[in-house]
Amino acid sequence: MRAVFGLVLIVGVALAGGAVYLAQDYIKQTQAELERERLATQEALASMKTIPTVDVYVLNKSLKYGERLTQEDVRSVQWPEDAIPEGTFSDIAVLFPENAKGERYALRAMEKDEAVLEVKVTKPGEAAGLTSRLAKGMRAFAISVDVASGVSGFLRPGDNVDVYWTGSINAGGRAGEITRLIQTNIELIAVDQTAGSDITGTTIARTVTVAATPEQIAALAQAQNTGRLSLALVGIEDEAVASAIEVDQRKLLGIKEVAPAPAPVPERVCTVNTRRGGEIVKTQIPCTN
Repeated sequence: MRAVFGLVLIVGVALAGGAVYLAQDYIKQTQAELERERLATQEALASMKTIPTVDVYVLNKSLKYGERLTQEDVRSVQWPEDAIPEGTFSDIAVLFPENAKGERYALRAMEKDEAVLEVKVTKPGEAAGLTSRLAKGMRAFAISVDVASGVSGFLRPGDNVDVYWTGSINAGGRAGEITRLIQTNIELIAVDQTAGSDITGTTIARTVTVAATPEQIAALAQAQNTGRLSLALVGIEDEAVASAIEVDQRKLLGIKEVAPAPAPVPERVCTVNTRRGGEIVKTQIPCTN
């Protein structure tokens, strides 16, 4: 009995020793594999190019047109140097100067985490009015519209429109009503009293304000006082330059101009006068020239 017990003990010790050996071998292999992966990761990180970044100020919250911009509304984030939008602010002293005569306001709707750009905020102390939306040499001009001429209320500040004039003419041998394209790609800077682009829903405007040169404004004023103006919305990606377009009733209905019939030429009659006594007689003869 003791011999059987001793044999079982020897077999158990041998099996335990084998299990320990196999476990140690597995652990060594696993550690070696982890070490190889660690070295490969370090080599990959060392070979990666470091992307340079700079500080850029972004918004902490959404802003609508005309809302005040404060230092609590912005924060600095790291931005890839080769992907910085033009007009960003990297210095808080530039965004909010100490000697500023007033505060900045949003000129366009901006979302949270969006970079603050110079074109989207006013200068310190400048009001967010129409004057801030006008480029150098441009003027603001209001055009009266309704649901038909104002593209059914789908116009928004920042859109571009073509302007058509419809009126009667009586000059140059022409008479009747015509429609003519008088201005192309005119920018809208306000709809009624709203200059922000974040208008929700459709608004049936009574007036729209456009940015135009003094010469364009003179043409628009003359056209508005002598006829009716209609607006056509231009697509965002439309780069086509509209040519001179004019439509009258004949062109609309496809009526071609008929040339007047030539006037009849009177037949030439040649005569000679012959005196017979006290009477003069006319006699018809062939015309020679």
